[in-house]
Amino acid sequence: MIERLRQLLIKEFIHLFRDPHARIALLAPPLLQILVFGYAATYDVNHVSTAILDQDHSYESRDLISHIEASNRFYISRVLHSESEISHVIDYRQATLVIQIHPGFSEQLRKGAGAAVQAVFDGTDSNTALIAIGYISQIANTYATDYQTQYISHLRPALLEFAPKVTLVERPWYNQNLEGRWFFVPGVIGTIVMTSVIVLTAFAVVREREVGTLEQLMVTPIRPVELILGKTLPTLIVGLANVSMATAVAILWFQVPFRGHLLILALGATLFVASSLGVGLVISTICSTQQQAFASGFFYIMPTIMLSGFGYPISSMPEALQKFTLIDPLRYFLIVIRSTFLKGSGLVELWPQLAAMTILTAATLAIATARFHKTLD
Repeated sequence: MIERLRQLLIKEFIHLFRDPHARIALLAPPLLQILVFGYAATYDVNHVSTAILDQDHSYESRDLISHIEASNRFYISRVLHSESEISHVIDYRQATLVIQIHPGFSEQLRKGAGAAVQAVFDGTDSNTALIAIGYISQIANTYATDYQTQYISHLRPALLEFAPKVTLVERPWYNQNLEGRWFFVPGVIGTIVMTSVIVLTAFAVVREREVGTLEQLMVTPIRPVELILGKTLPTLIVGLANVSMATAVAILWFQVPFRGHLLILALGATLFVASSLGVGLVISTICSTQQQAFASGFFYIMPTIMLSGFGYPISSMPEALQKFTLIDPLRYFLIVIRSTFLKGSGLVELWPQLAAMTILTAATLAIATARFHKTLD
């Protein structure tokens, strides 16, 4: 058995690496994807194009505008002169945000009353709008607090030391500067590896069937189990190599700290790649052409990424979808890889995720093996 398996593995590796373009395709796309997604995938919103409509023209209104500019989250792209211009700049995407300071803004503040400032957002990009609302609210609250302090100190300085204050002290753990890249880059590793492994595995078997060599393998002394191992082990090695390469890029290029144990990451990666292999084998038994395998692979990949917690929190999904995510291996691997990178978590903290991936790996490989036997028969 070992000799037959060795010869099959040699055949598969020769097939993988004999074509110079194939050798490049195995490593170049994952490397390029992690570089692109590492820079592009982020929740940080900077340089939001902002239009200003200052109808008060006072020291207070100019001071508020300077607070907005100093945040570096917004840049003033337009200065408006009338309310009729607001709809124009929003409709023609000349600004994402319009700040309108009404007449009497400074007068209300000097009286000690509240003064309203209107923020008009382009809601077509709801994610950017929600994040920008949070930023502009913080700026407005900071400005209001500073103005109240100056107001009280000007009227009755003695009352200032007795004025009650609530101060929020932020202490982010594991990601002190809340770098969005530290969150996304480890997650990108899982999505890239899953995509490449599923596509390679599905194509490996379908290609044999499409060109007619699968029938030739069936009449050899090679057993079905040996054929499955021979088809999957090279892809497993390639998948783990991609994990290693992507991890090195994350640490050395993007400066994402790695605080955990390599053995825990290796164990989680092996289980995850094995479960992806099982999915790829199942697809290969369903499809008869490479085009069908490609389409079926992405039919599985896209929902898996969406439901994994890669870009959206699982807790915000409908309850039915939250239960469906329990059979998503990527969900558990993202927890493992992010926790090993940022938290330095070990086996004690991550054993539930590793156990879940073990069960899913066994299930997908069992289904794939059963269907593969049926296909061969």
